[in-house]
Amino acid sequence: MTTFRMDPDWLPFHPSPSRPSFRLPTGAVDAHCHVFGPGDSFPFAPERKYTPCDAPKEKLWELRDFLGFSRNVIVQATCHGHDNRAMCDAIAHSNGKARGVASVSPAISDEDLAELDRSGVRGARFNFVKRLVDARPQHEYETLAARLSPLGWHVVIYFEAADLAERYDFFSGLPVTIVVDHMGRPDVTKDPDGPEFGLFLRFMRENDNVWCKATCPERLSKSGPPEYDDVVPFARRVVEEFPERVLWGTDWPHPNMKSHMPDDGKLVDFIPRIAPTRDLQHRLLVDNPMRLYWPEETD
Repeated sequence: MTTFRMDPDWLPFHPSPSRPSFRLPTGAVDAHCHVFGPGDSFPFAPERKYTPCDAPKEKLWELRDFLGFSRNVIVQATCHGHDNRAMCDAIAHSNGKARGVASVSPAISDEDLAELDRSGVRGARFNFVKRLVDARPQHEYETLAARLSPLGWHVVIYFEAADLAERYDFFSGLPVTIVVDHMGRPDVTKDPDGPEFGLFLRFMRENDNVWCKATCPERLSKSGPPEYDDVVPFARRVVEEFPERVLWGTDWPHPNMKSHMPDDGKLVDFIPRIAPTRDLQHRLLVDNPMRLYWPEETD
């Protein structure tokens, strides 16, 4: 049995988050979170760029109940590569309260895709962040996206803001619903009305199949916790302009955070600053994630 030791500069998740002041609407979904290991049961991938702390499903359920969420969408983390067993195990033990976004190889068989679908996976993540994954040929993603479409899956894309111009046409041509992680990681020191974030807003305006996660102020902010003031104008802009195509999640257990480990209760209190009305909050936290991940309950 392989024993995994987390990286020495890794920050474990907050041991005792505060209870949020903001009361989540009934049925709220944490639409972006992860499970790590435990490494002894679900080994981390040999090709991983980092070795995290263990963050098992039981801890995720504790956080869900403490914060007031009803459901989770678990996104496959790069430290597990294409081995989705930890995520699928969590879904299987969620009593129907979790769905998944997998990481899949272009070589995956139709049978394995069908099995992931039966397990509760509803999307696949394409990661283009160079510090986290090695680049693959673009045509492999296009072929894989075409195979995912008949399943009704969406594709989650993760990229840096500076790379959007290069991949704009490629992303726009994918034949599935697209969900962008963390607003395309904008540089929040720049003007939200400037050309870089303007290109992202144009991307959403021109492609009505594109959704956005208004997530991770702790990851994007330069001003820091607990307010993350510099992220507010970016996130509020997408929530207000695209209210039917936005999602929110904690990003627990916050992989690769180097400066600080956020208090998840304070992150929940960030929500009404970017979704200031009850209608926007309900769409962001209930209506939209249910429509995408539990459509059978919203028909």
